[in-house]
Amino acid sequence: MLAALSPSRRIALGVGLLAAVVAIVVLLVALVQRGPAGTHDDKDGLPPVVLVPGYGGVTTGLDVMAAALRNDGRFVRVVDIGAAASLGDLHDEAALVKAAVDDVLSSTTATSVDVVAFSAGGIAVRLWAADDGGAKVARRIVTLSTPHHGTEQSAIPTVPGPTPCPVACHQLVAGSSLMESLDETPAGPQWVSIWSDTDEVVVPPTSSKLDGALDFSVQSICPGVTISHLGMTSNRIVVAMVRHELGRAAPSKPNPSVCGAKSAGPSATG
Repeated sequence: MLAALSPSRRIALGVGLLAAVVAIVVLLVALVQRGPAGTHDDKDGLPPVVLVPGYGGVTTGLDVMAAALRNDGRFVRVVDIGAAASLGDLHDEAALVKAAVDDVLSSTTATSVDVVAFSAGGIAVRLWAADDGGAKVARRIVTLSTPHHGTEQSAIPTVPGPTPCPVACHQLVAGSSLMESLDETPAGPQWVSIWSDTDEVVVPPTSSKLDGALDFSVQSICPGVTISHLGMTSNRIVVAMVRHELGRAAPSKPNPSVCGAKSAGPSATG
């Protein structure tokens, strides 16, 4: 059949076949780089997001934030710390953070992650970053109402049972050996710390300030709003701020437009 074609037609056919082969190879490479469908959305070159709960391990509020981030096309994993582990040694919680991040990286095509940690979860994440290799794989770490310099023991919710202030409770008290030993911001990730001036658990709220991080209170952007400690995981304004900090651009203070955010979560008094 080919012999019946003129030389020019044979050349044209060969060029066409070569172009088709090249197109197929390019497509296959793109599919391999992208990974299994649904494992990681890299349309904007943004890594998966790992959400870490606070003292008590409750994830209800973080589930609201996760929904908003997924709506943006992000792959999100909420770490299931569990109540018991979240009340124990925060070094052990850091190991659970490492396990969750390692699982995300091994099950996606991503080479880095963004981490958002609430309250005591932020201390566990700092330990993970400093001691468990987290600083090498975290692109950005955002902490929400984390008592980076400790809080008053009387402000920490008590736990029913014979030990109302378990190990993590003692570690979170200002002046504890853990608080005194922490490296402020291990090199590598970009750090952000956001807190509420009306936080009733982190006392004083400015204990959430973190040297080496972009840090600010919600009220410095949106004066007059009232957000409780637990509200920091799901409040619509905070969710909008987190979405801003996890974008492609370097971390920066959001403009006041976030104060009228319509993202998922309760009202500004949450």
